[in-house]
Amino acid sequence: MKKIRLLFQGDSITDAGRDTRNFRDLGPGYPRFAADLIRTAHPEIEFDFINLGISGNRTCELFDRFYHDGISLEPDIISILIGINDIWHRYAPNYIATTDAQLELNYRELLKRIKRETDAKIVIMAPYALDAVNAQHLKKDLATVNPIIKKLAEEFADAYVPLHELFEAAIKVQPHALYYSADGVHPNENGAKFIGECLASAVEKIIN
Repeated sequence: MKKIRLLFQGDSITDAGRDTRNFRDLGPGYPRFAADLIRTAHPEIEFDFINLGISGNRTCELFDRFYHDGISLEPDIISILIGINDIWHRYAPNYIATTDAQLELNYRELLKRIKRETDAKIVIMAPYALDAVNAQHLKKDLATVNPIIKKLAEEFADAYVPLHELFEAAIKVQPHALYYSADGVHPNENGAKFIGECLASAVEKIIN
């Protein structure tokens, strides 16, 4: 039976309150929904799903820990959702802001290392901000950050998931603005299922 190890990486959206003592505990967030869909679609494959998202992480922290929390695990597929904390820190007191240029450098060096030291296929998901009051200010920064991430995906990734645009389209047919997230960033169950579906669709193209 074919075996595939898939690593979920990112910040609190990926972490989602998982049991950090067990990296195969996917938590209640989108990794669980994505894994269920992927596993159901491919019963002929033995999957090993690992979640090592860490709440609060920015691109620099993910880069710093990626040997232990990525390369050493020898994944076949790496899914990355990172960047919203790089933006949020620009507005939080007592934090050092990450500029667009720094974010691009951090992310680029991470991706170069993945390409250099693994054979893993890469799925990049772009960060998003929905219509909650507390997230409105983040959208202005996403207008410059997400084109950077899309450009990196075109250069390094095997699949790109434009979550912000996908959420913007999907929310138009939902009953209220907070259908996917109460704070505009952290998904509720509806949002986690939506991200999981988007990711599973991207992974499907890589597997096939």
